Amino acid sequence: MMEYILKNGIVYDPINEINGEKKDVMFKDGIIVDEVSADAKVIDVTDKIVMPAGVDPHAHVAGPKLVVGRLYRPEDSRMGVSQKTKVLRSESGFSIPSCPATGYRYSRMGYGTVVEAAMPPLEAKHTHEEIATIPNIDIPALPLFGNNWFVMEYARDNNIEDLAAFIASWLKISKGYGVKIVNPCGSEAWGWGMNVHGYDDKAPYFDVTSREVVRALAKANEMLGLPHSIHIHPNDLGHPGNVPTTLATLDSVKDIKKSSKADIRNQVMHVTHLQFHSYTGNSWKDAGSGAVEVADYINKHDHITCDIGQVTFDETTTMTADAPMEYDLFKLSGLKWTNKDIECETAAGIIPCIYSKKSPVSTLQWGIGLELFLLINDPWKLCLTTDHPNAGPFMRYPRIISWLMSNEKRQDMCENEVHKWIYKRTTLPSIEREYDFYEIATITRAAAAKIYGFEDRGSLTPGCRADIAVYDINPNDIDPSRQALEIEKGFTVADYTIKDGQILVKDKEIVQVKESQNIWVNVKGWEKQEQKVLDNLMPFFNQYYSVKWENYPVHDHYVSNPIRVDVEK
Repeated sequence: MMEYILKNGIVYDPINEINGEKKDVMFKDGIIVDEVSADAKVIDVTDKIVMPAGVDPHAHVAGPKLVVGRLYRPEDSRMGVSQKTKVLRSESGFSIPSCPATGYRYSRMGYGTVVEAAMPPLEAKHTHEEIATIPNIDIPALPLFGNNWFVMEYARDNNIEDLAAFIASWLKISKGYGVKIVNPCGSEAWGWGMNVHGYDDKAPYFDVTSREVVRALAKANEMLGLPHSIHIHPNDLGHPGNVPTTLATLDSVKDIKKSSKADIRNQVMHVTHLQFHSYTGNSWKDAGSGAVEVADYINKHDHITCDIGQVTFDETTTMTADAPMEYDLFKLSGLKWTNKDIECETAAGIIPCIYSKKSPVSTLQWGIGLELFLLINDPWKLCLTTDHPNAGPFMRYPRIISWLMSNEKRQDMCENEVHKWIYKRTTLPSIEREYDFYEIATITRAAAAKIYGFEDRGSLTPGCRADIAVYDINPNDIDPSRQALEIEKGFTVADYTIKDGQILVKDKEIVQVKESQNIWVNVKGWEKQEQKVLDNLMPFFNQYYSVKWENYPVHDHYVSNPIRVDVEK
């Protein structure tokens, strides 16, 4: 490894409160440092934006849903095709890129870490095999717990200590990073052809409610002191009138004492793709935006963080462990649909989706996402996502950035491009707020790093990994409000992307490929409780699972260059 100086860049590093300061950034042996020797190689980035590499807190990039989606949507796979080069493998896909294309495209945008947001433990091996084929980015994965039969029984009995031991054990078994919850109790109900509606419905045959499952998992998460809070996709996603369910979910954990390592005030819950959970009305005929009410709650409470799930007006592929919701979408759209159930653990559905500017519903969803971005006052409480690929592909992040930075662009779209529901059913046209570069760096890098408890990335602090992005944008020579297209172009392809001190993108071209790394959490000090839990669960596992226990855990050789995060009891 060599020593480098990024010379005369304009730095945005919110974790260190550096806001557009012209300064040098130095790194050596893959680590940010305070100083280097006279032999250091100088890279002239004069008047270009320098930020930590991006951190995407919620995307679907690896695992069984992606494979099924690629198989049943060949029309998507034929898009974005490029031939291999001396450096790169061939690329394919738009909303579901191939594994190599996923890594390349994130690198081009200046990203270094992407969280795979829904990993069934039973198919964790498959997920890690895919992670190993995605180059250039680090990928922690979140195992699914919200519809696990064991979890629901622990929650019903309020057995928080055994639930915590179960989580600790299953994070090791699946090589996972944290607790993911999707439509708690609802995806289990789907196994019986049903769903739950509202927060206090019971899962059929389990005598436990969504509220009880979420509170139990939150308590266990904090008992373990995990780096990330519970990460929840609430009930009633995508249904008009779901605001009361969303607010009830957020409010239900406000009394739980924080002990997790997440460094955002008193955060005990991260709610994902919040746009899909912020609808008023009784049907799509009278649906409207609930963003004002939801944003007001988040502004007044510090135990909640979120990401948005911004609609981008593309033809994409929806895929989620919320199987009953996908079936509802299939009935509404009439497009092809496929379903995937995971025994005793979760379920999933996949369906194409077309977000059109001419559609009143698509316009409403687009407006609600932007309302949330602009109405939530503290950028540290939120992150930029599209819930890739559900609201649009991650490659559209630069376009979203341009919308956030330009009220003029938003107003032009409201007036000339989108459906007039934007005026009738949202407040977006009346909001004048515009993000600056510092806030963009916060919602695309710093906030996600803090929310996940990442201590080695998301900032340019000496000792952190040298994960750095340089963009060919001079912030002193551009007006983002009036030059939205230039902002989008500038963030679409980084001038340099540096990962662990290795230059992957140079002069807007990928010049090097490196192996991905998985980040997983190893809870220490719970070994006796874990063994007790395993002994108790093994008769059920042997009777009902289709695999032998010996084939269930993810062994070390399945994990690509693991980064193990130890958490002490």
